[in-house]
Amino acid sequence: MIFLLQEWIEIILRWLHVIAGIAWIGSSFYFIALDLSLKQNKDLPSKSHGEAWQVHGGGFYHLVKYLVAPSRLPAELTWFKWEAYATWVSGFALLALIYYAGAELYMIDIVKYDFEKYEAIIISIIGIIIGWLLYDLICRMALKTNVYVLIIAILILVSSMSWLYSELFSYRGAYMQVGTVLGTIMVANVLMIIIPGQKKVVTSLLSGEEPDPKHGMIAKQRSLHNNYLTLPVIFIMIGNHYPFVYATSYSWIIISLILIIGALIRHFFNVKHTGENPPYWVLFPIIILITLSIYVSEIGKPNLELKNNKTTVKLIPKIPELILSNAQEIIVSKCSMCHSKEPLWENMRSAPKLIKLETTEDIINNIDKIYTHSVISFAMPPGNISFLESHERAEIGKLYEAISNIKNNK
Repeated sequence: MIFLLQEWIEIILRWLHVIAGIAWIGSSFYFIALDLSLKQNKDLPSKSHGEAWQVHGGGFYHLVKYLVAPSRLPAELTWFKWEAYATWVSGFALLALIYYAGAELYMIDIVKYDFEKYEAIIISIIGIIIGWLLYDLICRMALKTNVYVLIIAILILVSSMSWLYSELFSYRGAYMQVGTVLGTIMVANVLMIIIPGQKKVVTSLLSGEEPDPKHGMIAKQRSLHNNYLTLPVIFIMIGNHYPFVYATSYSWIIISLILIIGALIRHFFNVKHTGENPPYWVLFPIIILITLSIYVSEIGKPNLELKNNKTTVKLIPKIPELILSNAQEIIVSKCSMCHSKEPLWENMRSAPKLIKLETTEDIINNIDKIYTHSVISFAMPPGNISFLESHERAEIGKLYEAISNIKNNK
């Protein structure tokens, strides 16, 4: 029951995270597109910056932007901030539930550093905070300098963090840590810079004072940063489900390349929104960088052979022989045609998720995944193509329970 409850909490948090993320990304992309599509008109109200006419859902919309604010505020203002906050809160809750609670599985790599669980968590949290502080410092120092200097400085910062975390944490843990830092930077831009600046403008207007235009300038800078960081963050969150992306010695280089690729894609659409001819030339560097990412992943991949470890070796004799042999026979006959060094299915070149289930050690090391997907969810085999029957799933369940009991009573 506890196992299922945790699974339900996780899927609900993921659902909330995706819903909030869609709302945030949607509004962010919309307003950047709106800002870039604004046109000047001599009949515009005083202090206005541009206008746009849009049609959607059977209606026409006439939007006017004020660079600072209108001379008189309307009775109601719609603030776009809760989408960002909900995305971060749900995302950090997922990080805590999966990566912090299971730090020994998802964050710590004893070959790199044999951290205690609490040490890995503390390093992660401090790293998130420092990542934001360094980014904010760079932005403040480079506010009036060349925009390309700022871009290069941020790229160097993210690349350096990616390399550092790849040296400290497991491949997957490092990847998620970088994604969390970038997501935190984006939300902190909203919470610490954009919204406070807009509130200062509103306060000035209500007090009858002239608002300082620098708040709008800074907010626009950070909003544009969020726009360009969105696609790389989405890739990282998706990529943590694909070992060939993160399980490589050069995963930090892939993150850097994805940052550039994401920026080029956004640049294409941002220019398109201005009404100018889209820069189709970005297709060529994107193809080159994707190809480079694939090559870097290949040359940096670790030895994927699952090695026997001392814990597994000590565990085997304690498992009831009949339970182990029955479950192993079922798993090898019904699962290893795909989950093997050389899968039998045509066009399948490697085991799904690189999980092999050919030996006793393979099965014991992956028993949690086997139990989740074949006993709890019936997700495997896909379409029950190998006819894994109910009584066979029950035998796998017995093995899972036996191993869990041994671990809990050690």
